[in-house]
Amino acid sequence: MSAGQIREAGTDATGAHSEKAVPGWFGLLPAIALGILFLIPFAIMLSVSVAHRVPGGFFEPGFEWTSYERLFSPFFGRILLTSVAISAGAAAICIALAFPFTVFLAGMRHRVQTLVLVALLAVLSLSEVIIGFSISTLLSRTAGIGNLFAGLGLIDGPRAYTPGLFALMTGLCYLVFPYAVLVLYPPVSRLDPELRDAARMMGAGPLRTFFTVTVPLMRAPVLGAAILVFVFTLGAFLLPQVLGRPRHWTLSVHITDQAIFQSNLPFAAAMAVVLLLVALFLVGLTLLLGREGGRRV
Repeated sequence: MSAGQIREAGTDATGAHSEKAVPGWFGLLPAIALGILFLIPFAIMLSVSVAHRVPGGFFEPGFEWTSYERLFSPFFGRILLTSVAISAGAAAICIALAFPFTVFLAGMRHRVQTLVLVALLAVLSLSEVIIGFSISTLLSRTAGIGNLFAGLGLIDGPRAYTPGLFALMTGLCYLVFPYAVLVLYPPVSRLDPELRDAARMMGAGPLRTFFTVTVPLMRAPVLGAAILVFVFTLGAFLLPQVLGRPRHWTLSVHITDQAIFQSNLPFAAAMAVVLLLVALFLVGLTLLLGREGGRRV
């Protein structure tokens, strides 16, 4: 038997062994997990959203569109647009900071990369409560950076930067920055450095190499990280209350208010259903546009 026949026989045996090792029902596990963790809770939330609210109580089974009719009003429309705009802005700022940082991190020594990644994982252990009140203190008038700026003569006197949109965006970006870096790090670290070296040999500078070589190759990971950050910030409800003003409160804040303080579970469920559908629509639209852009390239 020749060497080629031995390799073919070994390949056939390995392929047959791998096919036997993975049972057919194994592919049903993701579908079962999706049904348990997403479809069943969504069905319960959908049924509650059309239930009849009992005055002074919670709700009783029924089918009415009262909650959705109240939701589709100019007031809650502005709240939904505010939520989407804040999440999209936080995603854009975070990716604009995380992607160059990850590229710079991938060029460091492995020991330094490990230390930085461990530090990012340590940041993930901080809760939203700690992050919110820490940034609120840092941007306050009494113990914040306004005193430092006043001491350096940059401003006339101590100034508070919270509550406000700047404080809210700072808190959201700080919260999701480690997630963006951890999503971008594996594909960026696997990027072939010879491509950048070839671009530099052809006369391209570091900045041009970054935008003409690195960015196009990392389009899919950047899009995935942006979607992750967008969806994550869309559900934030504590930071908008602590760091933002009432006009910056997202739909998640109003969902919590209706469910806990107003005891209006049908209306809270209706807002949650609409928020979920809007998030799925925007994510699908982003993926579609990214796929079309990739085909054109």
